[in-house]
Amino acid sequence: MNKSPVIEVNDLTKAFRTYRKEEGLMGAVRGLFHRTYTETKAADRVSFSVGEGEFVGFLGPNGAGKTTVLKMLSGLLQPTSGSASVLGFNPSKRPVELKRQFALLMGQKNALWWDLPARESLELNRAIYGIDRKEFESTVGELIELLDVRDKMGVMVRELSLGERMKMELIAALLHRPKVLFLDEPTIGLDVMSQKKVREFLREYNRRHKVVTLLTSHYMQDIEELCERVILIDHGKIFFDGSLEEVVSRFTSTKIIEADFSTPLPEHFVPPGSVLERNPLQIKIEVARAEVPHACTSLLAGGQVIDLSVQEVPIEEVIRKVFGGQQEKHRLESFV
Repeated sequence: MNKSPVIEVNDLTKAFRTYRKEEGLMGAVRGLFHRTYTETKAADRVSFSVGEGEFVGFLGPNGAGKTTVLKMLSGLLQPTSGSASVLGFNPSKRPVELKRQFALLMGQKNALWWDLPARESLELNRAIYGIDRKEFESTVGELIELLDVRDKMGVMVRELSLGERMKMELIAALLHRPKVLFLDEPTIGLDVMSQKKVREFLREYNRRHKVVTLLTSHYMQDIEELCERVILIDHGKIFFDGSLEEVVSRFTSTKIIEADFSTPLPEHFVPPGSVLERNPLQIKIEVARAEVPHACTSLLAGGQVIDLSVQEVPIEEVIRKVFGGQQEKHRLESFV
């Protein structure tokens, strides 16, 4: 028997009304008696479901509606229409039972007390959630071990580096062992090593505890390393829900071929496809999928090949093109 989805969203919509001020003095006077409003749908009939243990990437450009959806699923925003269920609860009613079973971590927001040592901040969270002392010590022990921050527990939060602070924020978010975790840009602003450590932690924690995780990030490496499934959203509408492999196969019609040569390529050699990089001993080209065999044959005939590889277009480039296409489509639709 199939298990019920942990998160289920049906036609979820959030519309914001903004006052449009008319220009000039007379426009300002008219605005005192009659106001014109513009409606913007930050989320437009959004529907999807997430099952137990899934780690899902929620992608879109700035203003696409990602954070709005996460806030509605967390009960921080009331939807205009549609419905949502998280762990069987309606988040818009903000039931206490749900608050104790999910966590929302926003990379640009701080949940810890800056003027307290990290351990004391966590102690305050323990009191807020009413966590048993033994359970608290066990959870903190596991998390500081995974995140390697044992020696930072006595440091004031404001004195921690950005990477160290994010690790402490993760501990605070997971202190009550939530079953659902919403992550909004958790690696934003972190250096490469800190991003790597946070990703490793999230992957291992999900493996151990099967926490349903919805992740938004502008760093495609976060998505590639953590998410098997992605949901793409733009202008409040979802237009794709599937695996990363499906994104590549659906939205690209080309592949990348790289070849290394033992002797320089003849200057008169004309490679197939589009040349991305070229020097005497190496070439990188982009060709249509159907032309890959012919392109490989051409390169092998063109010089002394010592290494030849065929790759998919980098997922970051695919996503960039996808959202660029969506922006253009929306622009054209606005004129219709």
